[in-house]
Formats: sequence, structure tokens, C-alpha cells
Amino acid sequence: MPDYKSPGVYIEEVSSGNKPIESASTSVAGFIGESAVGPLNEAVPIANWAQYTKYFGGFKESPYLAQALYQWFANGGGLCFVSCCGRPDESEAAATAKKDDKKAKAAAKPVSKAGMYIGEDKGPGSRSGFHVFNPVSEISLIVAPGQYDPAVHDAMLSHCENNQDRFAIMDCPPDLDVALNEMYKPRDSSYGAYYFPWLQVFDPVLKDNKFIPPSGPVAGVYARTDGDRGVHKAPANELVRGALGLKYYLTGTEQALLNPRGINLIRDMGDRGIRIWGARTISSDPEWRYINVRRLFLMVEQSIKSGTQWAVFEPNDQNLWKKLVRNVRAFLMTVWRSGALFGKTPEEAFYVKCDEETNPPELIDMGQVNIEIGIAPVKPAEFVIFKIGQIAGGG
Repeated sequence: MPDYKSPGVYIEEVSSGNKPIESASTSVAGFIGESAVGPLNEAVPIANWAQYTKYFGGFKESPYLAQALYQWFANGGGLCFVSCCGRPDESEAAATAKKDDKKAKAAAKPVSKAGMYIGEDKGPGSRSGFHVFNPVSEISLIVAPGQYDPAVHDAMLSHCENNQDRFAIMDCPPDLDVALNEMYKPRDSSYGAYYFPWLQVFDPVLKDNKFIPPSGPVAGVYARTDGDRGVHKAPANELVRGALGLKYYLTGTEQALLNPRGINLIRDMGDRGIRIWGARTISSDPEWRYINVRRLFLMVEQSIKSGTQWAVFEPNDQNLWKKLVRNVRAFLMTVWRSGALFGKTPEEAFYVKCDEETNPPELIDMGQVNIEIGIAPVKPAEFVIFKIGQIAGGG
């Protein structure tokens, strides 16, 4: 209490106790690739195509990165972070072998570029590969255009799983040289999605059409869908802007072999254009089958984590518990009203519990506050089924 000594009128500002929780960003991408120019292993914030060319050059300087960024912006992407992990010629360098070692000479092969992307984390200023993105909290999507090495995919997924706030969009190989049911897919994870096939776009350098990996434009569609509808809307049945054709045209029957495995197709839907026609993660867990469910949980988790930092070191009592419940409920109410949660009423859509049951004395003594939250996510209508039968005509 202030110490009032002199007669007069005093004004005090009193906190309402409400600490609004803001939704975390869901559409800031981290792109990693090779370019002949630009800083190495540095996460450079890029807001438009002109900024990208300023730092990393244009289409001539990069095998895949430039096209991915161009398509990202064309399909609705905004702010992103770009890291150049190496020069294109470095990734193609041949391994050397001692001249006097015939066995080593015979075994010499081209150096895999996977190491440049996987990288190392030696602390601030000494990070490379995907680790460059570790300290950039804004990133929610990870893209490595044109990289389909299983080791790179594994590193992408591990990066997302370890950070627990981002989602990987992964590319398929350019050529299909096996049967559909034998097609490669990355390892099991709910933190990534896999797309097939490559897309045909116009290349202003070649003055002709060329095939590019799908991850760049697909990431742009994610950002566009988040902005137009929200992260709870599956980034599927959405037009891919700039796509003029596909490397492979698959039918619905052929997709039936791939969709259950979590391989999302991009298909030519006739007059409706080229569209993303799949919304699955590569997880075998039915709870995390859909991209929008995983990304909704990432958004909710990061929003609550960021929005409740004020509670650290506060007195751990019923007053704190009530404030936390009130603020989290208020946030989830906005999520429910946006259409992201299933249920006619808030009680059907979510619950928040923080009381003596979740916080027994032994946990309080350990300095912990435990809040139990449950939400019912809306899942996409992946299969729309109409049952049509005949009725007898009236006479």
C-alpha cells in the first residue's frame, strides 16, 4: 500500500488480473538450402522476393532454394527465415582417396550433401544445418527444398520433435522408379507431412517450363490457408498457384495405395486446377493422422506456454490457480469460437483443471503448478459419402 502523508486525491492503477493469451504464429517458415551467394549458416529474415534476391541472388544461384522461395510468396507465404547451408558446387564434390590405396579408390563415391543439412550445434555462433533455426522461436514450418535423402528427412523430423513447436514439409524424389506400393516415405512421425509428385512451373532463366520439388509452394498454401481460414483447416483441396503441370498424374484408384501410408498427392483436378489432395501426417497413430490436428495442438501449446510466463515465481496458491484457469479458458473460448474445436458448447469442446487434485502438497513443495487441459479438435471430412437410393414414384 502507498504511504499517504498529504491530504488530497490519489489515483492508483489496479490490474484486472487478466493476462490475455495471444495465438502463436503458425505460418512462419524456415527454409534451408544451397546458394552460390549469401551468408552461410545464418537465419536471415526474409519478407518478400526482393529481399531474398538481395541476400541470396536469384534462380541462377540456387538449384532449388530460389524457386521454393518464389513459389512460397506466390502461394501466400509471408515472413520466413532462410539459411544457406552450403554452396551448390560443394555438395557435389567427389570424395578423395589415397593413390596408393586401391581399395579406398575403388570405394570412393560422391560426398553426400546430407551432412550440410543435418549440421551440428556447438552453441551460439557455431550452429549449422537445421540447428541454425533452434533459437528462432517464430518458426513454425521447416522446409528443405529438393532434399529427399532419408537422413535429411530424419534430421528434419528430429528437429521438429525436439523443438516441439514446428512442422516439417518434406519432398519426394523426382523420379518414380518403383511400384506405387513400394514408394519410399519418411519414418513415422506426427511432426511432418510428405508430398508427391514434383510440379511443373515456368523458369524465367531457362525461358521454359521445369519441374521443381513441391515443398516450397505447399508451404505457401499452408500459410495462405492459415490466414484465410485458420490453422484448424486442413491445407488440402487448395489450388497450387503457379503450377502448370505435374511430373506424374495419378488417379483416385492409385492414390488409394498411397493415402493410407500418409503420402499426400498433388493432383490435376481438371477445370479446378492442380490441387493438394491429401491432409495426412506420416504418423501411424490415428490420433495424429491429420496435419491440421497436429498443427492446432502446436499452436495451442505454444500460445499457452508463451502467454503464462507471468506465472513463474508467483505464490503457488489457489489465487494463482484461478487466474491460470481463467486466462486459459478465455483463450480456448476464442479458439472454440473460431471453429477449431468440436462441440456445441465450450464444455463439450474443452476443459481446464487446476486445483488441489492436480496440485497436491508434494508437487507444490517441488515448486510445480500443474494444469490439466483437454481439447476436442475438429478433424477434416476426408471422405464425403452420399448414400443414394431409388424411391417409388407417386402415381
